[in-house]
Amino acid sequence: MAVRQLLQRRAAAARWRRGYSSAGAAEYLHRSIVPTMHYQKSLPRLPIPKLEDTIRRYLNAQKPLLNDDQFRKTEDLARDFEKGIGRELHEQLVAQDNQNKHTSYITGPWFDMYLKAREPVVLNFNAFMSFNPDPKSEYNDQLIRATNMTVSAIRFMKTFRAGYLEPEVFHLNPEKSDTQIFKKIIRFVPSSLSWFGAYMVNAYPLDMSQYFRLFNSTRLPKLNRDELYTDEKAKHLLVLRNGNFYVFDIIDRDGNMLKPSEIQAHLKYILTDNSPAPAFPLGYLSSENRDTWALLRKNLLDNGNEEALQKVDSAVFCLSLDDFPIKDFVHLSHTMLHGDGANRWYDKSFNLIITKDGTAGVNFEHSWGDGVAVLRFQNEVFKDSIKAPAISPQSQPVSVDSSRAVQKLDFKLNDALKAGITKAKQRFDANVEALSLNLIQFHEGGKDLLKQKKVSPDAVAQLAFQMAFLRQYNQTVATYESCSTAAFKHGRTETIRPASIHTKKCSEAFVREPSKHSTEELQKLIVECSKYHGRLTKEAAMGQGFDRHLFGLRYLALSKGVALPDFYQDQAYARLNHNIISTSTLVSPAVQLGGFGPVVSDGFGLGYQVHDDWIGCNVSSYPTRNGKEFLQCIYKSLEDIFNVLKGKKIGS
Repeated sequence: MAVRQLLQRRAAAARWRRGYSSAGAAEYLHRSIVPTMHYQKSLPRLPIPKLEDTIRRYLNAQKPLLNDDQFRKTEDLARDFEKGIGRELHEQLVAQDNQNKHTSYITGPWFDMYLKAREPVVLNFNAFMSFNPDPKSEYNDQLIRATNMTVSAIRFMKTFRAGYLEPEVFHLNPEKSDTQIFKKIIRFVPSSLSWFGAYMVNAYPLDMSQYFRLFNSTRLPKLNRDELYTDEKAKHLLVLRNGNFYVFDIIDRDGNMLKPSEIQAHLKYILTDNSPAPAFPLGYLSSENRDTWALLRKNLLDNGNEEALQKVDSAVFCLSLDDFPIKDFVHLSHTMLHGDGANRWYDKSFNLIITKDGTAGVNFEHSWGDGVAVLRFQNEVFKDSIKAPAISPQSQPVSVDSSRAVQKLDFKLNDALKAGITKAKQRFDANVEALSLNLIQFHEGGKDLLKQKKVSPDAVAQLAFQMAFLRQYNQTVATYESCSTAAFKHGRTETIRPASIHTKKCSEAFVREPSKHSTEELQKLIVECSKYHGRLTKEAAMGQGFDRHLFGLRYLALSKGVALPDFYQDQAYARLNHNIISTSTLVSPAVQLGGFGPVVSDGFGLGYQVHDDWIGCNVSSYPTRNGKEFLQCIYKSLEDIFNVLKGKKIGS
């Protein structure tokens, strides 16, 4: 009897340890009764659209961008492609897809597209999302917020790895599907069938295959094609401050998180360390051209830095502590999108950035995954850190010898490496100097009013962008809107093409001849745009866009050594894929602002949010475009659209 009691006590203690650290802080965010990856096995596969549908959608997207003669030429090339080499490639793609049922047809080509790109990841690929401040102002102290967010991030990691993280599900009827009763039933449905059970109650589980790359992961620079590296055994955190690199174990030998008071002590030690900034900050190397960086990394390894680099690459994540407060939203965007170059490691899956005044954000590398995984991480970390903070302003760091626990990494640099860092800094500074970031907030209406008027909030925002560009540059150009295809196994993204014949017609009516149209006519044009945009969005989300299909066919042709078909050599195809307006949206209670760099040198990078009663736009641009003027034109366009929807007359 005594032995059995002892065993029961030990089992209870083990369960307690799994759930809590020795400080009593919960080790997990929550314990979902439905295992995290329960739906993964039964997710539907990303469909390959019919070739004729893809060509039809492609030509529809070309119509607003081409004159009649150009369109006829493009249409002829598209029809020839559809009947000839395109048909052969399509059939090969379908056959290949049927042999690889464990993944999607876009997964390999899409990873390749990112990993083969040789441009620096910063400004070209990495995006940022900044957190809202903690509603309790005293918790926005840098040390308190860094400790609480680090603890919440580790809780997220442990919850995910234990299989306790609530599966990511899109609920169309949450009263039925987002309930304890449904969860208690669905957990007993075999994972090979679970998706169908969710589908029966109008719930759509999302792909979570990217989540494991959130932690202990880094993009490693290699000649011609980079590699993604993950080491889930590593237990240390990487902290950057003042261009210096520090590491300390955040998980103990038993797999438990360090006590929050110890994490606080170690971070306080780093924040008060008066080591000077390095003369040659290594962080700049991760902002370099990928081939240049690959050669410099090899030099670093050959020069005796293997152990230090291993610590950087395998760290749970990178916490960047900046020694200055945020002045305004523009300064916030610059800080989170690129920072000073010395205090970031852009190759990590993400940098959690916390400034002197406790402003926080995430800068994430894009090849491993998309916004869906990062946003879930941010939502959970924000919610947990404000509702269940591990420490308070009254908390005192535990008395511990941080000088022994925290290791400052030293890098051995030869003359070639010093020269490489100097050049990387010069290039970085020049690129950042050329970048403009501007933003507006439109407070004359938002989602509530638009839904009341039965038009899509996203369609209205995109229409405003089209109108603005026409107002500023007197033309319609290729526009990209990102749409997640996470409803499918290993789905990534699809492109919505917001520039359409409907937005062109509507924009011209508003910008060029508003007085010739009645308010009712203009309202009707807005509704047409909304309906068409809604159709495009639904098609993209269901894997029925055209961009990824055409990309996959092109990738297949090149991989088989086939001469690039004339269709892909058409100037119109190149123009459509030169996305002058690149857009992405998200709205979340955790996120204050998001943004990214322009994807082409003569373009705009446009992050936007449509809230209940206001709309925010954050625009990046280089000297060839005037982002400030573009935002003024967006504001004017939104003003006109909302006035018309309210029944007011515009123009003279």
